[in-house]
Amino acid sequence: MSLEQYGVFAILAGLIALLTLTRLSAAWVFGAVAVLTYLTDLLNVQQFAASFTDSSLLTLVLLLLVSIALEKTRLISWVGQQLNKGGLRTVLTRLWVSTSLLSSFTANTAVVASLIGAIKRSQTFAPSKLMLPMAFAATFGGTLTLIGTSTNLVVNSFLDKAGLPLLEFFTTTAVGAGVVVAGMLMMWLIANRLPVTEKTLDEADLPYFLEARISADSVLIGRTIGEAGLRHLRKLFLAEIVRGEQNIAPVCPDDRLQQGDVLLFAGDMESVALLQEIQGLTLYGHHSMNGQALVEAIISHSSSLNGVSLKDAKFREEFDAVVVAVKRGQERLQGGLGSIVLQTGDTLLLVPGKSFHQNSKLSKEFLLVNGVDSATRLSLRRSWGVLSAFVAVIGLSMTGELPLLKGLVLLLIGLMATGIVSLQEIRRRFPLDIVLIVGGALVLSQAMENTGVSELLGQGLLQVFTGYHLFWALAALYFFTLILTELMSNNAAAALACPLAISLAKAFGIDPMPLIMAVLFGASASFISPWGYQTNLLVYTVGNYKLSQYVKVGLPMALAYSIAVLALIPLFFPFQTL
Repeated sequence: MSLEQYGVFAILAGLIALLTLTRLSAAWVFGAVAVLTYLTDLLNVQQFAASFTDSSLLTLVLLLLVSIALEKTRLISWVGQQLNKGGLRTVLTRLWVSTSLLSSFTANTAVVASLIGAIKRSQTFAPSKLMLPMAFAATFGGTLTLIGTSTNLVVNSFLDKAGLPLLEFFTTTAVGAGVVVAGMLMMWLIANRLPVTEKTLDEADLPYFLEARISADSVLIGRTIGEAGLRHLRKLFLAEIVRGEQNIAPVCPDDRLQQGDVLLFAGDMESVALLQEIQGLTLYGHHSMNGQALVEAIISHSSSLNGVSLKDAKFREEFDAVVVAVKRGQERLQGGLGSIVLQTGDTLLLVPGKSFHQNSKLSKEFLLVNGVDSATRLSLRRSWGVLSAFVAVIGLSMTGELPLLKGLVLLLIGLMATGIVSLQEIRRRFPLDIVLIVGGALVLSQAMENTGVSELLGQGLLQVFTGYHLFWALAALYFFTLILTELMSNNAAAALACPLAISLAKAFGIDPMPLIMAVLFGASASFISPWGYQTNLLVYTVGNYKLSQYVKVGLPMALAYSIAVLALIPLFFPFQTL
């Protein structure tokens, strides 16, 4: 071997070691590898730049940015509201089917993040019984289409780089549909083993103070607190009812709601969106809510708001923002939101207007102004507008009328022009980690090709599997990718395994598609470890699962997924000699 080939192998070994043996971020490891590869002249500057501007990578970035708007629509909230009817297996079936379908057209991380709030409010089952199935359904459903998960677009990047035919929108659908069905059947079998992790929360655990009113035409009028479903909301505690001059506290399940009642809640920042979804409630400041990203602001010592109530401060006129919640340490505030006398250190949760961030008074009035990863819901009209535009872009790309990349660029411009997605949200949510992982992996792949390392690996794998049926090479590649996914991340695993699949296919002289499918599905097969996939980690943290509880559910799901994948790939993507 040449000195350059030894150098590539050393970089590759160091990459795997850093990803598996350390807690370093995969994004920064891949970024450092990309820079090192360029500095050692293993590829030129044009190849380096091309790796980070790959069309599939740009498509992936745009999809994730567009998903900011999709998260704000009423569709995902509506799906969550359907999960309170029927037995456990009925609810699991609804959850599995709806989440899988949503994840096939929307980034599965966005679907999971959006459904978590709805699942927390389940009045029938403990949220922990539904969160893991929901996360796994999103993973299974992400394999149904090209845009269902970022992994598929990572794989497409390597096909594009290698000059191979790209995956089409529904290339993976046949295998993915079988996988989704297998997962649902397994979930039925283990339904009674799903864990319960919830602990009872009280007001002290919920820092924000929120206000909602029973409107004149509310469906809640005449119902008791229990009948209205307002008694056992998780992470949202009904602390007080203000009825004219009367304050009702504590609130009892048998108390009946009347027109004009003001309901005072203790909650967290997600509670703004949750209260928007409860039919018959009008949230304080609701006229200003239409998909804006929320902002947290802490009142400073020099603020003119000290000792002034929100009503008297004319907050909206002064700052072009509406206060929807207030937090004062662990103290429970009383009375209506507008009558609270503000103090230094109070944290305000705001719905900002267009000119809020340009207000010159912000630095004097507030110690800190931070955007948060939470937003108000779009109105029904704007929700339909966003969903219709997204479906139109997908439809035009499928018919070949408009390339997906161009369509997403136009859609994102439209979302920003209409204020549905702000520049601050794009800055905060820009997927830099994915850019570094995919771009760095493409750089390394190019270096492997330039130095002949890809060909060497292909020949080595050919010798290992000579005399065996090609199915065993496919299975070995699948499980290799699966293990990488559990040890690092789905995108990192796909980035490492995809060049091996292409090299192996060239060495065998076969159509690479069966081996590419093994990598694609293997990279999404993260069910045993909560750290291998973003959605897993999200529900693992929010659901308060123990690792043992996670593994008991994840192992049978991994088994069902793997059996379906290995049975269906050779059926729909047979081995063909080129």
